[in-house]
Amino acid sequence: MKYSRMALIGLIISFVTILVIIRLTETSLTWKALFSANWKYLSIAVLLQVLFLFLWGLRLKLIASCIGYDIPITYTFKISLASAFLAAITPSSAGGEPLRIKMLANSGANYGEATAAVLAERVLDAVFFSISLPIFVLISGITTGLRVALIFAFFFSTFLLILYAIFKDEGNIKKISSFVYWIVSKVKDEKLGKRVSNRAESEMMNFRLAAIELLKNRFHRILALFISTVLIWTSLFLIPSFILLSLNCEPFFLLSYTVQLIVCVISLIPLTPGSSGIAEVSAAYFYSSFIPSHLLGTLIGIWRVVTYYFSMLIGFLANVSIIRDLQKAKCVVESPE
Repeated sequence: MKYSRMALIGLIISFVTILVIIRLTETSLTWKALFSANWKYLSIAVLLQVLFLFLWGLRLKLIASCIGYDIPITYTFKISLASAFLAAITPSSAGGEPLRIKMLANSGANYGEATAAVLAERVLDAVFFSISLPIFVLISGITTGLRVALIFAFFFSTFLLILYAIFKDEGNIKKISSFVYWIVSKVKDEKLGKRVSNRAESEMMNFRLAAIELLKNRFHRILALFISTVLIWTSLFLIPSFILLSLNCEPFFLLSYTVQLIVCVISLIPLTPGSSGIAEVSAAYFYSSFIPSHLLGTLIGIWRVVTYYFSMLIGFLANVSIIRDLQKAKCVVESPE
């Protein structure tokens, strides 16, 4: 019920925002452009979204292999689909990470290792944005994005320093587990506090060992992970250009790629489910500087249908499939021999 409400809120905010953008542009030309769109390029845009989700699953499989787990690509692809739904209905797409951790743990990894794998995804993404955003901003001339790049780099660097300070030695982990014990003991009882703190310490140790194992991997594996990260985001960021091509407009590959980098970072602001509203408004603001105004509403509308509504739909179907699999497995376990 909670997920349905969040999904509905995200869809309404996104839909209303798109309608407002269309209303503020030349509506008659917008609808004319929509119905005369080239479906070949629109199909490529949809395929790029599917490729984005597939590559996301492939990278997760590569990360898992780096810490000693051979997970089928079909399963990691299902993880990416399922987490796409929760990402679409939670602020700053934060809901996808817990589900990926849970599904990785179900595949055999412990929670500490699963958390390290998912965190490695975020670190790879952050490294990609920290490097590419300033470069594309400077090349494209969209100087407004430079401040976004600097703010993002600052918070990412701070996060890494805090993470390093916590996990650089085992003593810090023991201090955190002791603090957890003190908190839980005060709220509940000492027995529960001991159990929770021991579990927390165990999983933090697993996380630390998995992180060290990831960093010990050879250069070619690290390079493969970074290349996969570049391909993941490139497939997603090319979608608006192919939508523009379908509308018989210049694709503006460089400018559009830069705008997508900026919008993606802005969308990290945890205000609305799936950054609905924020993504549309920020994209409309930047695209309005170089594409015809009568195409702006159409571009934003199709872009969100392909990247947000479509991901929400197939992510929902993936979650339904996972729930059915779990129910079948439970029935098998509970059935008499």
